[in-house]
Amino acid sequence: MSKRMEDVCNTVLEKVTPKKRERMNIEALGRKLERKVAAACREFGVEAEVRVEGSVAKDTWLSREPDIDIFMRLPTSIPRMSLGEIALKVARKATKGSRQVERFAEHPYLEAFVNGVRVNIVPCYKAKSGEWLSATDRTPFHTDYIKKRLAERMKGDVRLLKKFLKGIDAYGAEIKVGGFSGYLCELLTLHYKSFANVLKAFARHKRRIAVDIEGYYEERERELQLLFKEPLAIIDPVDRGRNVASAVQAQKLFTFVAASRAFLKYPSEDFFYPKKIVPLSEDKLKRELAKRGLTLVFVVFGKVDAVPDVLWGQLYKSQRSLQKLIELNDFKVLRSQAWSDEKSLNMFIFELEEFRLPNVKKHLGPPLEKEDECENFLKKYINDPIVTSGPFISDGRWVVELPRKFADARVMLSEKLRDGGRNAGVAEQISHVLRKEFKVCVDEEIAAAYRRNQEFAKFLTGFLRGKPRWLKAC
Repeated sequence: MSKRMEDVCNTVLEKVTPKKRERMNIEALGRKLERKVAAACREFGVEAEVRVEGSVAKDTWLSREPDIDIFMRLPTSIPRMSLGEIALKVARKATKGSRQVERFAEHPYLEAFVNGVRVNIVPCYKAKSGEWLSATDRTPFHTDYIKKRLAERMKGDVRLLKKFLKGIDAYGAEIKVGGFSGYLCELLTLHYKSFANVLKAFARHKRRIAVDIEGYYEERERELQLLFKEPLAIIDPVDRGRNVASAVQAQKLFTFVAASRAFLKYPSEDFFYPKKIVPLSEDKLKRELAKRGLTLVFVVFGKVDAVPDVLWGQLYKSQRSLQKLIELNDFKVLRSQAWSDEKSLNMFIFELEEFRLPNVKKHLGPPLEKEDECENFLKKYINDPIVTSGPFISDGRWVVELPRKFADARVMLSEKLRDGGRNAGVAEQISHVLRKEFKVCVDEEIAAAYRRNQEFAKFLTGFLRGKPRWLKAC
């Protein structure tokens, strides 16, 4: 490790390591919540083993950013459909008086804010190892595995890795982010022995990284590749059939690879603490949009009645479908993104080379050597009144020119989404909202939403700049 890198890491580590008083407060709050959840379980007649899990239990949490995970290990006799309902009832009682948000992973759970600390109260089954009934059943085994094996000095390395990933916007396995989970950070540190070694391993990434700490697939590399096809495969030490990194989106993996290379060459605290985005003024936004020579098309709509994890899944699915629709109509999409404040404002953003195309398009027929296909093509088009020109021969094949169904991207999207866009692949809950109301804006027409919503203004400013905040001139 270079002197510069060592200095940066030591400075960051000092900031992210909880001090004695903060640690005492969080641990005390964790114990208090444990008791409250256990008491609520007894009140409702629910048999449960209540434990603090996650980064607080493993002592890998970041100063000023604690999340307390309280798990209720419930009997396997409880029906799967009742698991979330029971847990929500208990959690609401245990955190009564606090701000509460219903979340959804494999089943519902409650997020509450107690004394300013985010608390997740999550149900799971008290299952035996390998006899999982829900995805969260593994979590207590993850906690025990890491606590037994993670050396004290490595806890600082985990904290550095988490803060680095947060700084480059690649931390968090929730659907919105699609990044690296805390458990994944712990396993990577455990395997590579230090923060610096993790970065070096990813900086060398070419096609695939596979880590099997417990050696389940030792001398069975072919089987490993067949079972786990993702470019990042980290085998769960407590479940040989699970890839801990399966939620990591390719974009987040590649971001980590590029950022690792950059940091190793030019260490800086900016990777951990990126400078905040200051939104462009409305006038500067309009000038920026006007000079780009490209077009931003926004599909703007209101509140979707769904918990955040479901909302983001629906947004991303719809975004991909709408991009495909736009491209099938011959518009070239350079970039696209979904954005939401998770309250009352949602939108899809598509950056197009142009949003108006010529009214006529060339339609290629078969090459002349395919006689039967040529004959069928001519029969279809030779007297078709819709043809604007042709059939004629160009580059050894028959060609006609046809009127384009949609020459304007705004018109196309407005028409396709009028009925909610289900036929265009829009997800069901998004479709319900679009069916009632939406607006397609082009370029500076988005100024009103930009003016009203500061978070959207930050997002759009960052989207227009494009360049990651950690990327500097070499």
